[in-house]
Amino acid sequence: MAIQWYPGHMTVARREAAKTMERCDVVVEVLDARTPEASSNPMISELRKERQRPCLKVLNKADLADPSVTQAWVRSYNQEDGVSAVALTCTRPGQAAKIPYLCQPLAPNRTSSLKPLRMLIMGIPNVGKSTLMNALLKRRLAKVGDQPAVTRVQQKNMLNDHMMLIDSPGLLWPKIEDPDVGLMLATINAISAKVIVDEEIADFLLTYLVTHYPTLFTKRYGFSVEGLNELEVLDAIAKKRGCLRKGKGGEFDREKAARILLLEFRNGTLGQISLQNPETANTSE
Repeated sequence: MAIQWYPGHMTVARREAAKTMERCDVVVEVLDARTPEASSNPMISELRKERQRPCLKVLNKADLADPSVTQAWVRSYNQEDGVSAVALTCTRPGQAAKIPYLCQPLAPNRTSSLKPLRMLIMGIPNVGKSTLMNALLKRRLAKVGDQPAVTRVQQKNMLNDHMMLIDSPGLLWPKIEDPDVGLMLATINAISAKVIVDEEIADFLLTYLVTHYPTLFTKRYGFSVEGLNELEVLDAIAKKRGCLRKGKGGEFDREKAARILLLEFRNGTLGQISLQNPETANTSE
């Protein structure tokens, strides 16, 4: 299934980001730690390289990802020219507070009120850009929500007398070439629910989990996935959660079971899971 989602406001947002890139010093690219490369917009890389801007890659929602895989990603990104990387959880203010001080070495000449450090926060929808902004400013200024495309316009704020934050709307790219990337983005809720089917996304997630994290099903749902295909695993979840279709003679409600699985993956109830690792993903920009 090829998933595409590029609402009109993103075209405007891209033009604005290109203009702002001229006046920023460091690009803070917020990624989802569970899918770092899939959640990295190639347009952001193109824009910052065109303007020769250094980048701090923030692997957000690290508390939801597999810690060992996340650290492998941080090591991989730190080997790239002009890039630093850190894994954290922006909902924890103490962790978010590190960001400006990690940006400072990337633009060492921007340290005064006359030359403030201008940090442009970028990323795809629903990776936590506005949450990071609010945590840094210590007030609820940027609108947040557990759905994509909440922020629609740029927001600029002084962090202190020598640091400025610019929060930009979430940006996808016009065409997602790799179907698996689209499925991963849908799995982490970075794509509007209007263009996806929960059962198809759950099938993609189940295929990955059965191969890479089979024991999580026993811990969470109390059954083994050995010998089961994806459909049978979904039925087993439906049985455990009492997902039955009304008036269908006890038939499993797979759509409801799929929503439960996706919700428990997204909120971390299922466990710490990474859908990509740097050994198998293409990390070249």
